[in-house]
Amino acid sequence: MTTVPTVTAGETRELVLVRDLTRTRIVQYAGASGDFNPVHTDERFAVEAAGYPSVFAHGMLTMGMAARVLTGWFGPESLLRYEARFRAQVFPGASLTARAEVASVDGDGTAAVTLTVTDGQDVVVMTGNAVVRTSGEAR
Repeated sequence: MTTVPTVTAGETRELVLVRDLTRTRIVQYAGASGDFNPVHTDERFAVEAAGYPSVFAHGMLTMGMAARVLTGWFGPESLLRYEARFRAQVFPGASLTARAEVASVDGDGTAAVTLTVTDGQDVVVMTGNAVVRTSGEAR
């Protein structure tokens, strides 16, 4: 078992998730997830048929990478709930940074944490919320 950190409201952590997201990584995620929607994998379709400037990453790829700021801080066993809202597409070449902030600490040994993921131009591409265990031992 892992001991989880005790935290206070307002504490933050920041983590660079990726520098220069590659098309290869996006296609690898498509293979791992089974989501081969052509807006993620077919440049011609994404541009000509769908009207995007390029293919773009799956939202769940961004969400999965962003979870690292939580699991690195609290441990993977401490993550009790995690939800996200995708705000903007993430295109190849993007650099992503996740910022987590403890919004509140509850008397039951849990904390509410907010997440914001930005790209290299400070565009918010994802926001989220999590509940984590903050006291005792992770199970």
